[in-house]
Amino acid sequence: MAAAMTDQRHLTAQGEKRKAQLLECAAQLFAEHGYAETRVADIVQAAGVAKGLFYWYFENKAALFTELVVENRERLRRAQFAAIDLSATPLQQIRQGTEASLLYMAERAPFFALLEVENVNRAFADVLRVGTDIHAADTRHLIETGIRRGAIRDDDPELLALGVVGAVGYYGHFHRSGRTTMAIDELAHFVGRFVVCSLAADETIARQVLEASPH
Repeated sequence: MAAAMTDQRHLTAQGEKRKAQLLECAAQLFAEHGYAETRVADIVQAAGVAKGLFYWYFENKAALFTELVVENRERLRRAQFAAIDLSATPLQQIRQGTEASLLYMAERAPFFALLEVENVNRAFADVLRVGTDIHAADTRHLIETGIRRGAIRDDDPELLALGVVGAVGYYGHFHRSGRTTMAIDELAHFVGRFVVCSLAADETIARQVLEASPH
C-alpha cells in the first residue's frame, strides 16, 4: 500500500532532490557495508533527514534497493544509446554498445560489485535478471538484422547475444576484481574487438568494422 501511494505522489523539485539524496547515500552505504548490514537508520543518518521521510518515499529498504537497481539499469541503457551511432551497421552498433557498457560498469564499479553479491544471495534475483534480459534482447535484435544482411555469422541469435552479454559481464567483473590490470579504455576496446571477431560472418567484415571509427 505504501509503495502504491508513493508511486502516485507528485514530488516537488525539493522532494525529488531529497529522494535522490537518499538513493545516493544508500548506494554508497550498500557498496561499503553490503545490503544486509546497512540499516534504514544508517541511510537517513548519512542523508541527514528524519527517518519518517524515508518511508514517505520508500516502503522499506528492499524497495529502495530495487529502485537503485532500476535507476542504474536506465543509466546504463542511456550510456549505451549515447554511444551508438544509429546510422552504423548492426555489428558496429554492438561494438559501440559493448565498449560503452564496460566504461559505465567501471565508473560504477562498487555498485556493480554489490549487485554481484546480492545476485549470489538470490534475494533480488528476479530484479537483477531484468537488466541482462534487456541487454540480450537489444543485442539479439541487432544480431538478427546483421544475419539477414550477411554481416554476422548465421547461428543461433539468442546464444550469440548471450555471448556478448557474458563477455561484457565477465570482463567487467575481471576488471573490478583486479583479475586484469589493463586500463579500462584499453579493456573496453579489447572486448569490443573480441565481440566483433566472434560475430562477424568473415574476416573481411570483421576487419572493416575494426578499421572504422567506433563512434
